[in-house]
Amino acid sequence: MKIIRGLKIGGLEQKIFNLMLIFIAALVGAFVAVSVYQQKNLARVVEEAGLEQQASITAVSEATMEAVLEASLTKTTALQAYIASDLFADVKTDVLTLREFAEELFAHAENFSAHPFYPPDRANDGVASVQVQHEKGVDPSQSEALGLVANMSEVMLSMFESSDKLSSCFVATPDGNILFVDDRAGAYFDENGVVYDFEVTSRPWYHQAVDAGELIFTGVESDAFTDIAGLVCAAPVYKDGKLVAVVGADIFLTSVRDYVENTATNGGFVCVISEKGQVLFSPNKEGTFKPELSANAPDLRKSENADLARFIGEALTGNTGLELITVDGADYYMTGAPMTTVGWAVLSAVEREITREPTAAMLKNYDEINAESLAVYRDSAAHSAQTFLILTLVIVTLAIGGALAVASRIVKPLEHMTKRINSLNGSDTAFEMEDVYRTDDEIQILAESFASLSAKTREYIAQITEITAEKERIGTELALATRIQADMLPNIYPAFPGKPEFDIYASMDPAREVGGDFYDFFLIDDDHLCMVMADVSGKGVPAALFMMASKIILSQYAMTGKSPAQILTDTNALICSNNREDMFVTVWLGILEISTGKLTAANAGHEYPVIRQPDGQFELYRDRHGFVIGGMVGPKYKQYELTLKPGAKLFLYTDGVPEATNAENELFGTDRMLDALNSDPDAAPERMLQNVRRAVDSFVKDAEQFDDLTMLCLEYKSKEGV
Repeated sequence: MKIIRGLKIGGLEQKIFNLMLIFIAALVGAFVAVSVYQQKNLARVVEEAGLEQQASITAVSEATMEAVLEASLTKTTALQAYIASDLFADVKTDVLTLREFAEELFAHAENFSAHPFYPPDRANDGVASVQVQHEKGVDPSQSEALGLVANMSEVMLSMFESSDKLSSCFVATPDGNILFVDDRAGAYFDENGVVYDFEVTSRPWYHQAVDAGELIFTGVESDAFTDIAGLVCAAPVYKDGKLVAVVGADIFLTSVRDYVENTATNGGFVCVISEKGQVLFSPNKEGTFKPELSANAPDLRKSENADLARFIGEALTGNTGLELITVDGADYYMTGAPMTTVGWAVLSAVEREITREPTAAMLKNYDEINAESLAVYRDSAAHSAQTFLILTLVIVTLAIGGALAVASRIVKPLEHMTKRINSLNGSDTAFEMEDVYRTDDEIQILAESFASLSAKTREYIAQITEITAEKERIGTELALATRIQADMLPNIYPAFPGKPEFDIYASMDPAREVGGDFYDFFLIDDDHLCMVMADVSGKGVPAALFMMASKIILSQYAMTGKSPAQILTDTNALICSNNREDMFVTVWLGILEISTGKLTAANAGHEYPVIRQPDGQFELYRDRHGFVIGGMVGPKYKQYELTLKPGAKLFLYTDGVPEATNAENELFGTDRMLDALNSDPDAAPERMLQNVRRAVDSFVKDAEQFDDLTMLCLEYKSKEGV
């Protein structure tokens, strides 16, 4: 050991110093190694947690998207099928009408003289006109049947002009003549100006109708003169079991084809399948759903793709749910609905990959946030390393104890953070700031970044959960309101099993979950039945509340034995006394004397009742209208009397029936309502209401219902109930 100017060199002091330096160097090296390990481990845990959260987001998002598709695509497809089916239902009605006229003509031929008829005239091209064609060698002037059916000319012309669906309507006779109406007179002449012969009895529609013996729809065919794709609805006409004519109507399907071709979107389309499982219309130019001629088109019900074959078969017979089908190497969400009138089906398809785009966007946003957090972490780690080296030199110079304390302070938060991240799982995704992370350095920045990322993830999940819960709550409350309102109206049938003198049935279908229409019927005493049909202004919950108040007031006054006119007068006075919302209600109220069939009634601005006496037809009874209830103070109401004979029927309804609107904004109207009633006039009251409702549904198809549908039917029988 040497001492130079008081400094000891090589002695025990130096060895201790050297040993301390080695110890400090080893300690610092160990601390650095542990820090590097912890940082790498933290990065691994962060990556694994991110993957788990991505999987959770993907699962929730895909489940939500599938539920939305189930609710929207299925309903949309059913609406499209109803709209398309309505086209053929209207044509079917027109053909049945022609058959009824023809049967009446042939049944009473002696009452009709031969009506004039004319061949096609080029001057009528573009104008609806009645024309005659015939087979080669046939002289129309020698046909008695043609002169007789020509009496239908005005009916056929009116039918064609009032329809936006028919391309023509016709009556063909077995002797080779055809009387028809269209606006294409110029298409029936050859280059020499001679009218083409028309092989009437050789046409497919003629043979199919005669062979079937009933109304038929042909398959899709090309028009004999225009070559436009369409189909024919035809029905045979018999007299005394002998074929005397075939009536029918043509429909061009260009609108259906154009609509389907315009549905092609990025990854989605709509197509129409025939009753034979063949693709009739589709926007696809290749692949399984490419439309082909019927002679070449495959039957998809027999496809080697078992899932597709089963799905096509189910769609032709009833509404399907949302199904995932693999077609042409791609997965599609598909749903189908039948067109009941012609036996076809409408299919809607959306490529599954398209539905994943929102999830992909969400995951991309998540990855960007995660990448930003990792970048902040890496920058912080680099800065921490520099700071650590400087602090280590200072701490080594000052004291070993200070170095150990600083080292412990740096490592402890990282260890705690690693443990917390390792403890995260699918149900516990909350990483929150704790005091141990509040180090006022990069570790705190890292912890704050990770806590922010965790909070955003939980917020996404909470939003999805909250939206789902709110929809379920609203749906539950409205469903409960619907049941409560339905329970307040008479709904147990038979309503009066001890009263064989009459049969009564009523129904209400609100446009919303709850409605403003209502009906009521109850016995005032053993010989008097009170019936009420009413329509409150407005829709939804306010109208439902006003409806319940009106129903209670009317029934209370009726039970006092007052006349119908007095009941309406007193009800109006009471409602007007406290009607701050200026709501009103139309009311028809009648009291039936069961023993005699005498009906005393009064009308406060409501629809006309419909009456059918025995062996007659349903007709509107245009009674005198009073002012609506709640509209003004002081009006007096008039009552009237009429007698229901045994077998008579009374039909009451609200304006939701005649004002039901289809997709073309056409009203259902009272004429169609009467036709529905008269289609089976001897049916029981319940069946009468079902007939009207089917007619309304067939008319409006997929159009939204804007008004409540409420109906009541009473059949008056004899005192013995026969």
